[in-house]
Amino acid sequence: MEYYSWILSLHIIAVLSWMAVLFYLPRLFVYHTENIDKKEFVEVVKIQELKMDAYIGHPAMAITLLSGISMIVLNPALLNQNWFIAKIVALVLLITYAISLTKFRKSLAKDTCTKNGRFFRMYNEIPTGLAILIVTYVITKNLSWIFTAIVILLFAFICYKIINYKKG
Repeated sequence: MEYYSWILSLHIIAVLSWMAVLFYLPRLFVYHTENIDKKEFVEVVKIQELKMDAYIGHPAMAITLLSGISMIVLNPALLNQNWFIAKIVALVLLITYAISLTKFRKSLAKDTCTKNGRFFRMYNEIPTGLAILIVTYVITKNLSWIFTAIVILLFAFICYKIINYKKG
């Protein structure tokens, strides 16, 4: 436990860096898709997308996960707490979201992405809901089913809107 505070500090710094990417990368996708006819601009945005995702996002996510696992190893009692299990579930969804951003970035780089700026504006709301859940669980150490249900319903509504989004 001697190093727990240091690992926790590293974890928080990595989470902040990772979340910055999860919030900003879809915004770059918006600029990319809404300016597709401006080839020089799009080429600059493609470079920014690559750097944000591969050089900041992936390392920050890896450090977040490694430091988180380290804290669990040092304090395995966390795994016996409902709020922590709920946090892990939200984290898995956040990782899935991060992976989806990489897939979108690659399709945008190949000019094969069919999504538009409006889609990415909506898609950008997903990490906000998950961050609200994660931070609330960590701070309160409580698994409020009402709060969780509200955020999950909002999350489901956003996902529904994204899935059923029609251009036009």
